[in-house]
Formats: sequence, C-alpha cells, structure tokens
Amino acid sequence: MADPDVKPALHGWIILDKPVGIGSTPCVSAVKRALREGGYAKVKVGHGGTLDPLASGVLPIALGEATKLAGRMLDSDKVYDFTIQFGTETDTLDAEGEVTERSENRPSLSDIEAVLPQFTGSIDQIPPKYSALKIDGKPAYARARAGEDVEMKTRGVTIHALSIMPPDRTGKLTEVALTAHVSKGTYIRSLARDIARALNTVGHVTMLHRSKAGPFSLKSAISLDKLDELAKSHGLEQALLPLAAGLDDIPALPVAPDQARQLRMGQRVIGVSATAGLYLATDQSVPVALVECDGIELKVVRGFNL
Repeated sequence: MADPDVKPALHGWIILDKPVGIGSTPCVSAVKRALREGGYAKVKVGHGGTLDPLASGVLPIALGEATKLAGRMLDSDKVYDFTIQFGTETDTLDAEGEVTERSENRPSLSDIEAVLPQFTGSIDQIPPKYSALKIDGKPAYARARAGEDVEMKTRGVTIHALSIMPPDRTGKLTEVALTAHVSKGTYIRSLARDIARALNTVGHVTMLHRSKAGPFSLKSAISLDKLDELAKSHGLEQALLPLAAGLDDIPALPVAPDQARQLRMGQRVIGVSATAGLYLATDQSVPVALVECDGIELKVVRGFNL
C-alpha cells in the first residue's frame, strides 16, 4: 500500500543553472536531496552532460524514466559563451592550471575575425589532457594529475557557428568573448587554445558558460537556491519539464491502447501507417516508448514505464 505521506515519483527534467565552483555530480546530489526533502518517491537521477567546476550554465538533470534519455542528451549540440585571455597558456587550458607558455603578442579585433572561419564547420581538435576522456579505462585527467605523459588523439568535431562579441575597446586585445554552437565531443578549452595559436599567440579560457544543451536553454533553468526553495515548499513540479521535452526533435506517434500494451512488453507492433523514422509513441499523450518505424511495423528502441 502506498505511503500517503510520500508524493508521487517525478519523471522528467529539471534544468539547473549551474554556478561556478562545483561539478555536475554534486548537482545531481542536490536534486536527490531536494526530492527527499520535498517528500517525493525515490527515483533515478542523472545529468545530461558534464560541466566542469569552472564552467556555469545549463545542466539538464534527468529524473526517473527520463534518465533513459540522458545518453541522447550527451549526443546533442551545445551553445557556449566563453572568454579567451591572451598571453598565457596553461596545462589545463583554463584559469585553474599552471602556466606552460607565454607570449607578448596580442591580436586586434580584425585579426580575430580573420581566423574564425578556420574554426567553423568540420574541424579536427586535440582534447585537453585534463578531461574526462578515458585512456585504457582511466580518465585522462587522472593520468595527467598522476604525472603521466598523456597523449591525446585528434578527433573530428563540428562548429556550427562561431561569433565574436565585439570588445568595448580598440587596438590590441588582452581578451575576447566568443559564442560557439558546437557538436557533441567539442572541447571549448581546446578551441580557445587553437584560436590563440592561430593568432600567433597563446591563450586560455577564463570564462565558460553554457547557454543551451540540446533543446534546453537558460529560459527554463533554475538556480540551486530556487531548487532548495521549491523542495522546502514541496513544489518541485513547478520546475519539472516533461520527459518528452528532451525529445523535441522526435515527432509523436499516437498509438491505440492495445498497441501501447504491446510496446510496453517490448513487442513489435505491425500494421502502422507512418513513414520510416524515429518516433515517440504515445497513448493519450503519455509517452510509451521511443520507437523505430520501417513504414510497416514499430520496434521499441527505449521503453518508458509511466
């Protein structure tokens, strides 16, 4: 028998505006704590894309059945605002690291505008050695901190758009602010390093703010203080976005109750009139499963227990 003092489980997304100074994992812990404090039933909680402690901005937190979509969030495009400070490069490529190179060269606004096209479209980049990428099963940052000579392999990424936020001064610049719309796997710290080097100088990131992750933007994000406030008032539903909000690029496909039952059991559904592609099967607007359609039948890709 259900405990009348426990509120129903929440399934969906809470979008945090992560502050500088903490990592993504403590943010997941904060949401778990908010669920407990608010008296909600226990569910799985996970994040949809790591943000370094020195970075801030949009951090999607998946609750319950939405955690099944966290992997898709990792694969989504992101938008970042960031600042490159010229003159020093660090081993971490941000302000936290030790200086490894210095240069007296400083670029002008026109210099920067001239090199940005080199970094738009499909490019190759070498990820930072202080990153979570695993080398033989161990994170690169752990190997780097242990003093190992870490060699990172080049990888292909896509920079969909890269624009400059014009500075309020002319002449040679000590720093520049940019906005980048990037594909999964892009490291902004590496992008900043490479832009600085293309300008015949060196540089590192001093500010990194994610303004969008997949379909989620700052418009729907809340602070950790607001999260705490909603937990104490037992009102986390006010900040909860539906599971389907993480699938804004996937069309909904209504199915009959008997078809929904089949899909929930993992069975294929035959005789569906829909063009081939990926769909969110719904029963009276309730998500049933992420399905693949070949034009005749539906095959479950990911089922939801809602």
